[in-house]
Amino acid sequence: MAMNFEERLRDRDPWPIGDECSAGRVLDLLSTKTAFLVIRECFYGTTRFDDFVARIGASAPAVSRALAQLKAAQIVAPVPYQKPGSRARDEYRLTKAGEELLPVLLSLMQWGDAHLQEGRPPLSFVEADTGRPVRVRVSADPAPQTPSDDIEIRLHPACRAPLAAAVGGTRERHDSESRRSPDHAEPGSE
Repeated sequence: MAMNFEERLRDRDPWPIGDECSAGRVLDLLSTKTAFLVIRECFYGTTRFDDFVARIGASAPAVSRALAQLKAAQIVAPVPYQKPGSRARDEYRLTKAGEELLPVLLSLMQWGDAHLQEGRPPLSFVEADTGRPVRVRVSADPAPQTPSDDIEIRLHPACRAPLAAAVGGTRERHDSESRRSPDHAEPGSE
């Protein structure tokens, strides 16, 4: 099964698309797994360099190169911040062009869920207000787009045990920390 060409384009030999192909240009831009995972993490709310390194599992130089590439392409923009007593640093946030990569990210995840996961995928993406699954599809019909901040990421009920244990353990730790009074802080946590 393949797409159809209009009559004048059916003989493809005379028109090599080469560098004019938009898909090829996107792949040049997102040429590394690290660059793509930086974008994923931006959608997940990650903004700081050290957090990108930890969450992606890539080396600091690889994350630095990816951020520089995405910044040059105006996919992410640096936003300065400074913790008291520390030097100024940058956080990285998606630009409008970066936000427009949401369907690309979701369609790759949707395909991976269907063809690469054994059993159920660990995460599902739903409309935050309705709980309806968010899906990417090719359609000639105009459909309203769901912005990223209206999407909730949920742990699938039948997800793998290690992820469920990690999330459950994290939730319990945060809940117990929030119940702890300031007078009972752990040593070195000040």
